[in-house]
Amino acid sequence: MKIICIGRNYGEHAKELNNAIPEKPILFMKPQTALLKDNKPFFLPDWSTDMHYETELVLKVCKQGKYIEEKFVHKYFDEVSVGIDFTARDLQAQQKAKGLPWEIAKAFDNSAVIGEIKKISDLGKSKGFQFHLMLNGNKVQDGNTDDMIFSFENIIAYASQFFTLQVGDLIYTGTPAGVGPVSIGDRLEGYLEGQKVFDFEIK
Repeated sequence: MKIICIGRNYGEHAKELNNAIPEKPILFMKPQTALLKDNKPFFLPDWSTDMHYETELVLKVCKQGKYIEEKFVHKYFDEVSVGIDFTARDLQAQQKAKGLPWEIAKAFDNSAVIGEIKKISDLGKSKGFQFHLMLNGNKVQDGNTDDMIFSFENIIAYASQFFTLQVGDLIYTGTPAGVGPVSIGDRLEGYLEGQKVFDFEIK
C-alpha cells in the first residue's frame, strides 16, 4: 500500500501560501508508516516547531491499473474518507530554500491521518464531496471537491502514468484554504458530508 498526495489542488490554498497555480498535478508520496488511523493521537515530534494540519478528501483505490484513461477512472475507486496531511512547515521551508527534497517534512511517521472510510454508494453522490475540519470546536477548513483544480479523473489518469495503482492505495487529493498550526492538547474532528469520520487529539 502506498499513499499518493496532491499538492496545491485548491486555488485559495495556493494563494495563502504564496504559491503559483500549477499547470499539472503536483505529486508526492508518503510511505505506509505515515498512516495514522483509528483516532489514535498524533504526537508532536521534537524536531519541528511549526506543525500544520491540511485536511483532504481521500480516495481508496479498488482496482489495479496503469495508464488509466480519464473516462475509466470511476472504476478504480469506490470508497472515500477525509484525512490530514500533517506538514512540518519549518522543515519544509528549510528544505525548499536549499533546493532539497522535503519528504522529511511531509512523509514522516504518522503524518497521514485517515478517517473512517465510506462507500461512495452510501453517500448518494460520486462527486462534489463536502468536508470540513473542526479544531477545538471551531470550523477551520471547509472544502468541496468541485473546487479542486484537478479533478479525480485528472489526478488518477496523471498519477497512473508514473505509478501502478494497486488495491488499497490511498490518494490524498489536496487541501482547501485554512491550514494552520497545531499544539499539544488540540482536538481535531473531520467530517465528510456531515458525518464525523475522525476525532483525535494532539499530544
